[in-house]
Amino acid sequence: MRHLGTVIGTAVAGMFVMSVWGEFVGAYGIGGGWFAGLVIIGTMWFLNHCIGIHNNDGAWVDMALGIAVAGTMRSVFESGIKAGIDSLPTLLVTLVGGAVGGFTAYKLEVYLANREKAKA
Repeated sequence: MRHLGTVIGTAVAGMFVMSVWGEFVGAYGIGGGWFAGLVIIGTMWFLNHCIGIHNNDGAWVDMALGIAVAGTMRSVFESGIKAGIDSLPTLLVTLVGGAVGGFTAYKLEVYLANREKAKA
């Protein structure tokens, strides 16, 4: 049941981001974007993490993944499968960036652990 809660929680976050955020920016400019970010992401983060519909055990999935899938699939549903195919280079660069970021974080953790050992 928690996995279903994860899917629903991230899907709802994605739908709000993709449908409401742009409207706030269009109506109120950058202030509307900040407000939308605070309200949408803040509220959905609270619901998904603090109230507990988000899966925190086992397979961990961040809300950003659900938002990304919602945005990609929205384009596919509106414009056809070509929009999904056209997004593949961006997806590839994003995956490479995530891998580089993860590797960098790992190396930093190892460096900090070794530095602590050397101090002790």
